[in-house]
Amino acid sequence: MEKDRYIKSFIKNHICLISIILFVFASVCFVIPSIIYMVQNHTVFRFNESYKFLLQDVNRFTQAILYLLVLTLLTIGYVLIVKYRKQIFKNIKSVLIFVAIVSLLFVFVLPFTSGDIFYYLGIGRINTSNYGQNPYYTTIKDFVDDGNEALLENDSVLKQGYEHYWGDTTVVYGPVWTLICRFVAFLSFGNVDFGLLLFKLFALLVHVLNCYLIYKITNRKMFALLYGLNPLLLLEGIVCVHNDIFVILFTLISLYFLLKKKSIALSVIFLAIATGIKYFTILLLPFIIIYYFRKEKPSKRLLKCIAYGALFALVLVLFYIIYIRDLEIFNGLFVQQGKYAKNFYIIILEYFTQPVNLAGTVNKILLYSFVIIYFFTCVVLLTKKDIKFRNEIRTYNYLLFAFLFLLITNFQVWYIMWLFPTFMFQKKNMAKLIIQISLIAEFATALFIAYGEAWQYGTPFTFIMVTATLIAIILNNNKAILKA
Repeated sequence: MEKDRYIKSFIKNHICLISIILFVFASVCFVIPSIIYMVQNHTVFRFNESYKFLLQDVNRFTQAILYLLVLTLLTIGYVLIVKYRKQIFKNIKSVLIFVAIVSLLFVFVLPFTSGDIFYYLGIGRINTSNYGQNPYYTTIKDFVDDGNEALLENDSVLKQGYEHYWGDTTVVYGPVWTLICRFVAFLSFGNVDFGLLLFKLFALLVHVLNCYLIYKITNRKMFALLYGLNPLLLLEGIVCVHNDIFVILFTLISLYFLLKKKSIALSVIFLAIATGIKYFTILLLPFIIIYYFRKEKPSKRLLKCIAYGALFALVLVLFYIIYIRDLEIFNGLFVQQGKYAKNFYIIILEYFTQPVNLAGTVNKILLYSFVIIYFFTCVVLLTKKDIKFRNEIRTYNYLLFAFLFLLITNFQVWYIMWLFPTFMFQKKNMAKLIIQISLIAEFATALFIAYGEAWQYGTPFTFIMVTATLIAIILNNNKAILKA
């Protein structure tokens, strides 16, 4: 008996060691192509390698295979570390240190699936005191072409933004994000290499803080690990520095003040800040306010919703005052919704006659349906007697799922990050599904590495996502049935 226990312990310890080595090794493998690129080019200036694994002399299909192999190793390490977390990590401090070390490796991976970070730096740069432009009304290209071409010679941040494919677009995000971009771009001193590194280090800090907040909210290391070592979060949040990771930060702070500090005012303020980056987080507002005042009568709840809704609006207005001249500032809300990518709308464009009109009609029908369902959900919540946070946040999660996968016409892999601020409150199968979808999306990205990003490749990408997700749902349910 003692011998069997010793053997099991010996095997577990070695699996723990192997899982850590595997995860770190895969992380280093992600770094190597970027090191090769930097040795060859010495700078990220004019870096435009979206959906390439940064191996210049290797054909795209081979790069995709290498990407899949490294991602597979990373995923296996991820799953094993989470499974054997109790043997590997003694406390949350050890978790955060490991997440920070691994995340630091990804800081040095160039953004090979998206160059949006250079657009962020560019709009931030024209908004600094050096140039004094309002990026909601002036594009990077407008500013440069208006007799400022000479500025490009000594400002690689500005020049990279000027040459970026979003360089002719005004800001499509909220004012909080524009201020963050302005801050980082100012500190870059016009050097794109330093600006990129600075933004990545900033994202690293945010990522580790998010892990800590998830732990503080749940008191469970598992959720901090599921978030902190998730390949999608590392690749999209730190490698590509998508602003969704900052949305997660302020949403988690909002939930922390709601659940742990019992402060509805601070919770609403931080949710407003999150909405000042990307607007979808406004969907969470009624759930937060009504939950906090769940012991009040419906009429009082309604008055509280109006009062704290006004506080939410005031915070947003204060940020918008910095930039607003007229209502054209909100044009950015609709820029991306006019584009189609990586979802079932792409299938409509591919296989139906008059596809754009049909896709637009379907989107409007779904949008109106969503608004009606969301409205009545809030009304029911307003009048509900027994309000429990987990139940209501799960309802919000279903609505967010619908919003993300049915209403967003220009779907991108990193949008899946939206599901992570509340994933720890979901039922086990739903939380598992969110993790699985995030992994499926990163594996499906290999399609674009192999063939390049073009709208027609969104069709097979969508088929992969839908098919793999359905398989995951079936397997999860079958396991649940077997256990029952």
